[in-house]
Amino acid sequence: MRRKIPSNSALQAFEAAARHGSFARAAEELALTEGAISRQIGRLEAFLGVALFERVGNRVRLAPNGKRYAVQVREGLDRLERDSLYLMGQPIEGASIDIAAIPTFATRWLIPRLKRFQDKHPNVTMHIAERMDPFLLAGSGFDAAIHFEHPAWAGMHLHHLLEEVLVPVCSPALLEDAGTNTPLDELPRLHRRQNPDAWRFYAQESGVALTNPAVGARYDLHSMLIEAALAGLGVALVPRLYIGTELDQGRLVAPWPEVKAVAKNFCLILPEPIELSAGPLQAFATWILDEARGVALQAST
Repeated sequence: MRRKIPSNSALQAFEAAARHGSFARAAEELALTEGAISRQIGRLEAFLGVALFERVGNRVRLAPNGKRYAVQVREGLDRLERDSLYLMGQPIEGASIDIAAIPTFATRWLIPRLKRFQDKHPNVTMHIAERMDPFLLAGSGFDAAIHFEHPAWAGMHLHHLLEEVLVPVCSPALLEDAGTNTPLDELPRLHRRQNPDAWRFYAQESGVALTNPAVGARYDLHSMLIEAALAGLGVALVPRLYIGTELDQGRLVAPWPEVKAVAKNFCLILPEPIELSAGPLQAFATWILDEARGVALQAST
């Protein structure tokens, strides 16, 4: 059955005219004559059986139906353009993988290691997008996700990567200014907005006294917390796996104990078993699992 979809040229003419509020300016943008724009819009109105513009003398303005339709057409054309540019950017020979990942994990752990994957698989292009919350993987456009364990992934295939163990860290300058022996309770504390109870759980398990664990500035991402700690704004409770370089360089210090009370597990989420996954995805899954095992082994020695 043939779809009832207007011609692309008519939709582009309408969208430009609606955006500019002028047939003449739409014609200039699309390198057409004003008469051609008018004819395209006339054909579109005839196809739809609805007036999209109100014509008053030589002037036009969007009718109520035209205003609503313009928003929908613009969204559809923008989406079509994005999808087209995406395909145009694919390698002629090779393959691509789309991965959804927690943003700080992507920037602090995954991306710094991706060169090793590309060296092994130069014909595979990696696309990474951030997703803070679990989502329905099927139909999302993503081949896999890197996220925490969660009931939302039911039916998917989860592979353990690393454990997120939070540790309090701060700039050494903060301790120098406050005094090396200053109790944690007297230092400014920084919080991740999505985990408001982290300091309370930390105090309960570590035995470190905190009069009011909820006091302190809040940030959305662990990457923000890390930068805030580096800037000397306070003590941040962040995953140790994100700050190895800063600790090694002495830009951050961790004189307080780490605990498992606020630990979570990072997982690779696949829609099917690794052995059934397509070649590039199987290669990526095997690689990242090996990388995670190497990091875990290094941390245990």
